[in-house]
Amino acid sequence: MVGSADFDFLSRGAVEAAPRLLGCLLVHDTADGTVALRITEVEAYAGTDDPASHSFRGPRPSNLVMFGPPGHLYVYRSHGIHWCGNVVADLDGVASGLLLRAGEIVEGRDIAQRRRGERVTERDLARGPGRLGQALGITGADGGTPLTTGGPLRLELGTPVRPTRVRRGPRVGVSRAADVPWRFWIDAEPSVSAYRRSPRAE
Repeated sequence: MVGSADFDFLSRGAVEAAPRLLGCLLVHDTADGTVALRITEVEAYAGTDDPASHSFRGPRPSNLVMFGPPGHLYVYRSHGIHWCGNVVADLDGVASGLLLRAGEIVEGRDIAQRRRGERVTERDLARGPGRLGQALGITGADGGTPLTTGGPLRLELGTPVRPTRVRRGPRVGVSRAADVPWRFWIDAEPSVSAYRRSPRAE
């Protein structure tokens, strides 16, 4: 079960849940202080039905969180450097996830700036999944965190995004199912990352 009725939509599968997650807040209380961002871009991954998903070939120790209850955080390391976060978004036992691609820092900008570097522009603080994870202070230790139960790392409702402002298109940098339009973003948001098609796309 999802911990809060406000986030019951996370039980409905990643593609349906993705536009609903836009505009929500992701908040992280740490020893450094609190950083919160407004989610402006996500990508849906449909588990064992999606060749671009980390769970396409079934459960493994590294991806078991994706097969667990909705509303939990699946964390993986990109290129051995960046921690990236995904919100599990389907019924318990059905792998599905929403990659947190980008967000706008709305609280704790000074903390996010220190984590990302003093020369990084406000637009780029959480523009891209690795940058988002760094700005929020997410690490592998946060994998499996329930995000809807009000803990230190949590989702909160923000201002709903009008459907007319939601855009969708192909996912960034995937080599399989590259043309599937499961990237969702808020139109005209500076924090949204640039689209790049993988040179290995099939």
